[in-house]
Amino acid sequence: MFQNSHLLYIKSEICTNDKKMCSLALFQKSFDVFLHKNYKFMQLLKNFNTLINRLQSLENRKKVVLVCPNDSHTEYVINRALEEGFVDFTLVLGGTRAPFIDRFLADYPDHVTVHETATPDDAAAYAVKLVHDGGADVLMKGTLNTDNLLRAVLNKEYGLLEKGHVMTHVTVVEIPSYDKLLVFSDAAVCPRPTDEQFKAILGYVLGVCRSLGAESPKVALIHCTEKVSEKFPHTLSYESMKEMARNGEYGDCCVDGPMDVKTACDSDSGAIKGISSPVVGNADALIFPNIESGNVFYKTLTLFAKAETAGMLCGTTAPIVVASRADSGESKFNSLALACLADKVK
Repeated sequence: MFQNSHLLYIKSEICTNDKKMCSLALFQKSFDVFLHKNYKFMQLLKNFNTLINRLQSLENRKKVVLVCPNDSHTEYVINRALEEGFVDFTLVLGGTRAPFIDRFLADYPDHVTVHETATPDDAAAYAVKLVHDGGADVLMKGTLNTDNLLRAVLNKEYGLLEKGHVMTHVTVVEIPSYDKLLVFSDAAVCPRPTDEQFKAILGYVLGVCRSLGAESPKVALIHCTEKVSEKFPHTLSYESMKEMARNGEYGDCCVDGPMDVKTACDSDSGAIKGISSPVVGNADALIFPNIESGNVFYKTLTLFAKAETAGMLCGTTAPIVVASRADSGESKFNSLALACLADKVK
């Protein structure tokens, strides 16, 4: 990490005699550029180990509120995150107190607090209100049903989804045969995204890619062929998204498609088809046309490719981890780590 003398030196190099040029905003922007160009921890993250290393390099721990921590997978997540040293937990109990709760309180008194409620619904409401009021950076589900948690998240008084925003699910996967982490959406929330939902999904996906260190993310818009057709309305949305990206509305990025997954992630496939694009064979992210294709891709990778995954809800005022009951403890830990790193993606 940096010493204070390093920060002062960098600030003196950035600032000029014009005091207006020494504004906090200008310093922060220039300092971010300096770090991005010169320090290793700003490089592209290629696996979950490097993601954890980056979290450990941050100055402040992330504040996580975890609802109904009752099972062994959740116990693993809490233990691992505390050992890695990047999280402070508020554990909200919903009428059940697991045996490991007192152990964590005894072993990590400065980093674990517990709040008890009568029911899982009460626990969900308390946790969401805590995030809403700024008391936590990340919300994570333990053993309560996802529907119970989402009822609180969507509450009009204290919920976490602002009017007009789109909630979606973003997954990051570490595939043994791919040379970097791959982001994709949506495998869990939006059944058939509308034009506006696709545009929001693209923004969230790009935000996650940038949090992983991709300076100019390459996004593939997935379809079974490369043809745009009114028979497949999502391909028309793809054309609109590409135009917006070309016009700079999403910042520095490259968005291309429609194309299939193999073309997006395998350069030989693209060469055989004669497709020339920076995205071909080098995609940082994939956007799927519907929930069926995204979910099948997710389950296929984990079962047959032995891929490690992480996922979170985006579009809410803070990231939400709602891992599947069938996900491993390692996957749930990766999801928490991802949410902590990408907590500014809105």
